[in-house]
Amino acid sequence: MGLLKKIFTAIRGGATEAGEAFVDANSIRILEQEIKDADNHISKAKQDLTTVIAKEMAASREIEGIKTKISEYEGYAVSALDKGDETLAIEIAEKIATLEAELGQQTAAQSSFSAHAVRLRELVKKTERTLAEYKRQLTMVKTTDSVQKATSAISDSFSNSNSKIMSATESLERIKKKQRDFDDRLQAAETLDDENSDTSLEAKMKDAGIGPQTSSASSVLDRIKAKKGA
Repeated sequence: MGLLKKIFTAIRGGATEAGEAFVDANSIRILEQEIKDADNHISKAKQDLTTVIAKEMAASREIEGIKTKISEYEGYAVSALDKGDETLAIEIAEKIATLEAELGQQTAAQSSFSAHAVRLRELVKKTERTLAEYKRQLTMVKTTDSVQKATSAISDSFSNSNSKIMSATESLERIKKKQRDFDDRLQAAETLDDENSDTSLEAKMKDAGIGPQTSSASSVLDRIKAKKGA
């Protein structure tokens, strides 16, 4: 029995841990649903408040109507007394007493509806303020969760993908080397073209003093002096 009890205790403990793990993994979703449920409850409370206010207004109208009837029947009673018909006046007085009893009931109902409406209004306002704060907190929690997930993904990428990073580095170096080789070949081709062109040949002949030479200012002046002396 002792062993079975321990096994059942372990199973219950594992179930509790699994339940807590599930709640932790879905905490934001659960909070969102709880806020939605609270929104629905507030909507229902507002509907109930509307009903209570409507009944309060109806009771107020009923009270005014009863008061009008009481005043009316009091006038009838006075008329009956003026005519000396006390029996009729008593009947009218009984009607007035019935109306006054109804007036008391309606007044009590109206007071109850009014007090209940006041409490409901305050409760709805307080709940809406609390819910608005939870909604703001939910926005911040969701933003923080997104940032933490992004940070975790980046961290995992750098910690678990060293080989991929090295491969990317090697690929980048190969591309750079290929581009440098291309530039070297292009420069070599341009140099070779210069060597094979007439311009390159003329430059070499000029350096060697072969071919037509460009006159300098001093050579021109010497030539003019020589002609003058002749």
